[in-house]
Formats: sequence, C-alpha cells, structure tokens
Amino acid sequence: MGTKEQVHGALAQMTDAERKVAHTFLANYPSSGLSTVAEFAGLAGTSAPTVLRFVSRLGFSGYPEFQRALRAEIQAELLSPLEKGDSSAARSLDGSALGAYFSRATANIQATLEAIPESEFEAACALLSDPKASCYTLGGRFSDAIARYMAAHLRIVRPNVRRFQDQTSTWDDQLLDVKAGDVVVLFDIRRYQRDLVHLSELLCERKARIVLITDSWLSPISRYAKVVLPCAIDSGRTWDSGVVLMALVEAIVDRVTHRDWDSARGRIQALEHIHWNKPPAAD
Repeated sequence: MGTKEQVHGALAQMTDAERKVAHTFLANYPSSGLSTVAEFAGLAGTSAPTVLRFVSRLGFSGYPEFQRALRAEIQAELLSPLEKGDSSAARSLDGSALGAYFSRATANIQATLEAIPESEFEAACALLSDPKASCYTLGGRFSDAIARYMAAHLRIVRPNVRRFQDQTSTWDDQLLDVKAGDVVVLFDIRRYQRDLVHLSELLCERKARIVLITDSWLSPISRYAKVVLPCAIDSGRTWDSGVVLMALVEAIVDRVTHRDWDSARGRIQALEHIHWNKPPAAD
C-alpha cells in the first residue's frame, strides 16, 4: 500500500489539523513529504507536532521511516517495463508460469479488497447511479480499453453515458457538454499521463465529480477526485496487470445495475425487444 493510499484510508480518523496536512501532502506529492518537518508544517499551515501526529496516524514510527517509504515507492513508480523485465528475467522460471501469474493476480485482488473501504466503493456507485447526472469515462494508453468496456455496460442500464473520444485535441470541445454535477470516471495508472491530469483540472473547474480508478501509488488526479479507488497492479513481471481494474469495474457495474433494478431491467428489456425485432440482414 502506497503512502497516498494510506492517507486516503486514514482520512476519516484524522483531526481537522491532520486533514490539512493530509490534503497538503496529496496536493504536493511527493515534494511535501520529502521536505523537513518544519517546511511541511509551514506549507500546510499547521505545526510540526501536527505533522508528526499525521505520520504516526499512518502507522510510521517516525518521520525518517515515513520518508524512506516515500522514496521507495517513488523509485518503484518510475520503473519502466524494460527495467521490470530485466529484474524479473533473473528470477527462477521453475514451476508453472500460468499458475504463478494467477497466484499474483489473486493476491492483487485480495490486496485491493483490503485497500478500498466499502464506503468509497458505495460512494462511487451512488455517483454513477445518479439519474440527474451524465456519466463519462476515459482511460490511458492501456486502461482506456477498460473504460470503453465500462461505458458499454453502463449505457445499457442507465441513460446519458458517454466517452471522451481518443483525440486529445477534441477534449476541449467535448468539455462544453459537461455540466456541474456530472460524473467522470478516469483511469490512470503509474507513468501517469499529463493529458489526463490536465483534463481532470478542467473537469474540476466545471464542477464535475471525478471517480478515479488508479494504482496503489495514486495518480496526481487524486487531488481533484471526489472518490479514489486504488488497485494493486504489480504483476511482479514486465507488465503491470489490469486484472483488478477489470474486476473492480465489473463489481461497480453490477452494483449500479441493482441499485435501481426496476429502471435497469426496463432498459435491458427494451434493448432485447429492439434486438430481436430487427429485420434480418440482407444477403
């Protein structure tokens, strides 16, 4: 679990002063946590003891341990697929490669289940179930395929589901249709995309509510998000894993479907009627 993920998980138990430190840390990650205690406190507008209580709240024995953990996760965050491949190539290939990969995927699912509070999951599903809000999805280079999958399902069970189109040059045009209160699901995992971060800033200005699906280290988009759902993605090999992202999306779609089952069932029945009453395709 990364430090930003720990902060999000502990927010509900923090005092008002500690939350100021937490918000400063998330908004200025990682530089705030790598500064001195006094500098961190000054940036947050609190005292040095408050910063130390914040660090203790996260489970660290002191500020040096907190900073060591922060440096380690930054290093891991910056690893490229090539570097991870060089590291994993030296590991033993004895046994079942398929079994080893599935075992790691299972561990990632369990880690994610422990990292996401039920309240955050329910908050995300409630936003996506809001009939007054339009819903948008968008992901990064690889995760956008999962964003498409999510939109395709949500479009069946609720109205006004859209996707930001792939060309970033058209995003400004599409922003014109985003209203205050609309919900935007963004996927962003490590080696985070600057264009997605910039889009989240613009969405925040338009008072859209962002649901961020990210990794354990948390995308910079987290500072603009209403709900953050961190997933374990480390496969232990060359490529990060999207298994948990897909599993989480399916859990969300299932929950949204059954939060208002009468409405969802009506839409599914109407879709089935359209499908089965189409004229046969010409030969």
